[in-house]
Amino acid sequence: MVSSPHEAHHRIFQGNPGLFASAFRTLGIPFPEPVAVSLMDTDLTEIRPLERHVDTLLRIDVADGGSLLLAIEAQGKKDPDKRSSWAYYLAHLYAKFRYPCVLLVVCRDKGTAEWAAEPIRIGLDKHPSLVALPLVLGPHNVPMVTDAARAADDIPMAVFSAITHSNDHDIAAILEALAAALRTTDPDAAAVFAEFTEAGLGATPAREIWRNLMGTGLSHFRGFVAESFRDEGRDEGRVEGRAEDILRILAVRGVTVPDEARRRITACKDLTVLDVWFERAVTATTVDAVLAEI
Repeated sequence: MVSSPHEAHHRIFQGNPGLFASAFRTLGIPFPEPVAVSLMDTDLTEIRPLERHVDTLLRIDVADGGSLLLAIEAQGKKDPDKRSSWAYYLAHLYAKFRYPCVLLVVCRDKGTAEWAAEPIRIGLDKHPSLVALPLVLGPHNVPMVTDAARAADDIPMAVFSAITHSNDHDIAAILEALAAALRTTDPDAAAVFAEFTEAGLGATPAREIWRNLMGTGLSHFRGFVAESFRDEGRDEGRVEGRAEDILRILAVRGVTVPDEARRRITACKDLTVLDVWFERAVTATTVDAVLAEI
């Protein structure tokens, strides 16, 4: 029994499945001719917990007093399943926080970047109900920072340039410019950025170029980076070193770390969590942003 205007408005389609096609024609919206219509369960509750994690999520407060959410995804290859996940992230975040949401996808090859930039359209071809337009950073639009002075002016961007262009034929020049820039900055901060670069280059030939630079032109840095390369199997030392790295980069960047947050960082024994905190520490403006739920 229909008991309210709300139910009547949607249940009429249950009793008259062809109604939606007529409704779309009335609106002037093209709709494929239906050949079958099935009534499906309307309960969208997940029976089992379903884990969905965006790589990095930032809330950005802007000058006019508003805020927006920036969801950042690092995409190494084409993955059709990710596109539906990205649409879900945006819809979920907007429903949960009511902030404008922006999806940024970072890629290390042009083909993946072009794929990631394609609009995600959900609904009818000529009148989609939801369209997600990812912003994409990749080798096609991230500048190659090959000048040491320019790298020194914005070291985080120089590091990002190196990571993004890790497969580019000019990567040696990019890494040499970054190495030269790091020689001019605080040794502790330089060592952290150097290690971050090494991790970001991944299993590419560029990583060996960077390690050679680390062993020569950057030899004046504090020894904890080179030591971490030699002792990767010693988990306990890596955990302690990573916690120290997080605190060091926050101190260098002028981010206040209350005693409670400091204790939480030094007490953490999960290297995976520490690695996430370390990556956030490079750009986060508060320690709360570093320690936000993963």
